[in-house]
Amino acid sequence: MNFVEELRWRGMLQDIMPGTEELLSDEKVAGYIGFDPTGDSLHVGHLTQIMTLIHFQSAGHKPFALVGGATGMIGDPSFKSAERNLLDENTLQHNLNGLKAQLSKFLSFGDGETDAKMVNNYDWFKEFSFLDFIRDVGKLITVNYMMSKDSVKKRLEGENGLSFTEFTYQLIQGYDFYYLWKHHNCKIQMGGSDQWGNIVTGSEMIRRIEQGSAHALTTQLIKKSDGQKFGKTESGAIWLDPKKTSPYKYYQFWLNATDDDAKSWIKIFTLKTKEEIESIIAEHDQAPHLRVVQKALAQDITIRTHSVHAYETAIKTSDFLFNNGSLDFLSSLSEEEVREVFEGLPQYELSRTTLEQGVHILDFLAVNTQIFPSKGEARKMLQGGGVSINREKISDGELSVSLSHLINDQYIIAQRGKKNYYLIIVTD
Repeated sequence: MNFVEELRWRGMLQDIMPGTEELLSDEKVAGYIGFDPTGDSLHVGHLTQIMTLIHFQSAGHKPFALVGGATGMIGDPSFKSAERNLLDENTLQHNLNGLKAQLSKFLSFGDGETDAKMVNNYDWFKEFSFLDFIRDVGKLITVNYMMSKDSVKKRLEGENGLSFTEFTYQLIQGYDFYYLWKHHNCKIQMGGSDQWGNIVTGSEMIRRIEQGSAHALTTQLIKKSDGQKFGKTESGAIWLDPKKTSPYKYYQFWLNATDDDAKSWIKIFTLKTKEEIESIIAEHDQAPHLRVVQKALAQDITIRTHSVHAYETAIKTSDFLFNNGSLDFLSSLSEEEVREVFEGLPQYELSRTTLEQGVHILDFLAVNTQIFPSKGEARKMLQGGGVSINREKISDGELSVSLSHLINDQYIIAQRGKKNYYLIIVTD
């Protein structure tokens, strides 16, 4: 199965320029995808393009990851409703370093024939003066051609309009393609379907400057089955950086996919074979409540993004939070990892001195912490058996919470009802 066939059966392929599949079948090709460094971490919305490069490399081709240090200073207007904030050079460099580290987890970088290579378009734009650019590049593409792009039309029809800075973006991205074609023999640019217009601008530049030929391929934009944007939750984007999205939350994002989404995403975001995926889906359909597809998807992508250890911790955390699992696994975690387990859940700090003297349970629940808004509400929940400390239900309304309740000599886990958890951190 060749590269294009791989994308096709996985449901990833959107547009492909005539002759592209034949080129990729006949020879080993260098190709690239651009990543916009507007932040210091990629998110799951970038995973489709990362997977495209993985398949490209696996098929024996040479992937280039272009990190847009220059284009990041402008911002791609494609299907955005407003202009992005422009980034300074120091911030951009910080972001670039973060993206390089993340991409290295998925791609094999090096100097070999099929090893991935990282390039930064700031390297060839930093000495390119404005006058040189409009003379040598601006004259190649007509305004009529640029205005015909859907991304430009949508912005012109919107309330915020389109600045000249953003309007020039497709010229800059087009020149990237020409530069990589000229200096690195990159014969194909790939990207999401919203990039088709910018990619074609690049192939047109190559034709006009050097009478050369270049190719293009885009992947489908991933959406949830309910039409909502993929990769977005109530709390925001799902990041690949564990400091921005904990491995537990990352795992839960995939685990909570609907059946329809999971059956689609396991093809797109894992490297499992067609036979493996068909077997997993068949097993899932025999007992959908066991969520076999979701578990296989979440396991695969969590391990590849983070590690086996992160996946195992996510499983134990899920078991603890939802299935009355043991507290014992917390003893093997560092303080940072414990905080990650409870990341997103309410956390309170309490001094060790306070606990040495003992704290009345009602004060503990409503004064020292805000687990309950008042002692009255805390008392009612206690009487109803709805309060637990370290997984043990509390029925004694006169209990004194003390150092004896500490886990790892540092934490207390309070529970209001079945699913509301609170982490109390004891400080010296």
